[in-house]
Amino acid sequence: MTDDVCVLLPTYDEAATVADVVTDFRSHGYEDILVIDGGSTDDTRALARDAGARVEIQSGTGKGQAIREAVRKYVDAEYVLMADADGTYEAADADAMLTPLREGTAEHVIGDRFANMHDDAMTSLNSVGNTIFNSLFSLVHHEDYGDILSGYRAFTRDSFGRLRLTADGFGIETEMAVECARHGVRTTVVPITYLPRPDGSDTNLHPVKDGGIILMAIYRQAKTSNPLFYFGSAGGVAGIAGMLIASYVAYDWFVNGISHNVLAIVAGVGIILGVQLLIFGVLSDLVVTLHQETLDRVRRVERATSPQGDAAVDAAPSSEDGEQRADPPEPER
Repeated sequence: MTDDVCVLLPTYDEAATVADVVTDFRSHGYEDILVIDGGSTDDTRALARDAGARVEIQSGTGKGQAIREAVRKYVDAEYVLMADADGTYEAADADAMLTPLREGTAEHVIGDRFANMHDDAMTSLNSVGNTIFNSLFSLVHHEDYGDILSGYRAFTRDSFGRLRLTADGFGIETEMAVECARHGVRTTVVPITYLPRPDGSDTNLHPVKDGGIILMAIYRQAKTSNPLFYFGSAGGVAGIAGMLIASYVAYDWFVNGISHNVLAIVAGVGIILGVQLLIFGVLSDLVVTLHQETLDRVRRVERATSPQGDAAVDAAPSSEDGEQRADPPEPER
């Protein structure tokens, strides 16, 4: 049964592949296919409609904004199966992605591209970057999701509403992983096949620029999930820089008799700032830990008293559209 699933395909100039992707999902029994288009200048929308998808044009720009708007305004199904429209994912993996949701063992499923990645599906630079980002995510957020940058996801619409998402660009996958870890959304990883982009299909991803966006998304979100790392890393940099400068000042004073008053002041400021940030990180980490323990107790009490169970109490208060405009928008796709 697929009536409870909406296949969500965010697109931007994917005329070379979108029809094949839509046809692939339809051939596997998925009828509700939503293409949310970011203002393509080619025939993406027409080809998607001809292949049997319903097409909506997003009001803003960027993949992240497209996904938020699509789920909020155009999706009525209980489950959302999100994939890229570039032909790198297979509809044959859809059932495996949806099974944990239907069995109730997970609310968010991430497709692990590294489980069966075809040759040339990812450049060496992208592979190294993915490894670094996944390792950093595990270190900062204490969860191992295997492939946080995967664009193949399945999730319940209710769990998506609990995520505080603000990223407009390619940082959306990272932010979704961070929010799942932060809000305790039950998340599992499913192995999938990852294919090379077909000939004639160009990627909208810019490795250096978008890699920087993803890196900052992981680090920025650490301030509320792992403040000791967030403030401690900044304090460590400041403290080490201060000590290096202080070492140079001391060496030049004792060996050559040359004083560096300004550098001495800079070194002192750096060391003091580093210590203060480290202390602030420790205190913030304590506050976050106590806050999480309190929330856990509240949820347990509400689960015990709520007639609707987990689904009724896990939903965090949110604005009308489920977004929090705390950070400036990211660059367009």
